[in-house]
Amino acid sequence: MHIAFFDSGLGGMSIAREVFTHPDFNCRFQSSVQHCSYIADTATFPYGNKPTQWLRSRVCQVVEACLEEITLANQAGNHTPNTSRHQVSIPPIDMLVVACNTASTIALDALRARYAFPIIGVVPAIKPAATASQSKSVGILATPATIQRDYTAQLIENYAPDCTVALWGSEVLVHQAELQLLGQATDQRAIEQELLNLMAQQPDIDTIVLACTHFPLLKPFFEAILPKMQWVDSGEAIARRVVQVSNESKPLQKTPASNMSQVNPLLPPDTYFRLFTTGGDKSRVYAPYCSRLAQHVATFKSAQHFTITIQ
Repeated sequence: MHIAFFDSGLGGMSIAREVFTHPDFNCRFQSSVQHCSYIADTATFPYGNKPTQWLRSRVCQVVEACLEEITLANQAGNHTPNTSRHQVSIPPIDMLVVACNTASTIALDALRARYAFPIIGVVPAIKPAATASQSKSVGILATPATIQRDYTAQLIENYAPDCTVALWGSEVLVHQAELQLLGQATDQRAIEQELLNLMAQQPDIDTIVLACTHFPLLKPFFEAILPKMQWVDSGEAIARRVVQVSNESKPLQKTPASNMSQVNPLLPPDTYFRLFTTGGDKSRVYAPYCSRLAQHVATFKSAQHFTITIQ
């Protein structure tokens, strides 16, 4: 099985980790998942400030370019000129997780219309947050694009009609999350200020939705700043959905319960990780950290970085 994750940057790593460490997925993937690809559209990072129509086209364009690269790599055994940089051939993608709230709200339908393999998107976890809130006052942290979209307003209307909802769009937190994952110094004052900007709108908020996949990477900072707050994100729900779709499309071999104590959720025995980026400064920043990024998700046999060209 070949599972791929897509985001403009590194936020989708939080979703990939949730999938690979989920107990139901873990007890199957050791004998089933041999390839994990992570596609980051670094050339146009971040997505949160881009126009809708442009983004819809761009997401489809990047996914198509990556699939073309994988097709070429799949011919590695035939010694095609472009595949010498691949250690092993790469089979076609069996499932794509669009691990980006902005891209999911814009491009999911277009991707599903184009490709036959299952495509799973990320939805802001507004429904579980509204259920969990005791004060019926909910905060939403997201990118500016997600905050402004009608899709988000509709989710609030459908699933939190009895709640007062405050929203704050933050590019600052996106960049701080990237620094955190790369092991670089973060600005804790800047992180705190973003939370204060949200709380200033509605002081009795008791539940905050992390509606950008970058933000769970900063959860330890959030918890230290607001220790009594409930934090809700989509990671676990997406992991469960991946398990469900995997079983529907290609039933997987389940590890017997008697052997579960021997299964390390971070130790797939023979799985390859590939980071695909689209160039630009971020691509150059990510390249030396490819192995570190892979280790955030799981322990892979090897980790490689490739830059793909978008025509």
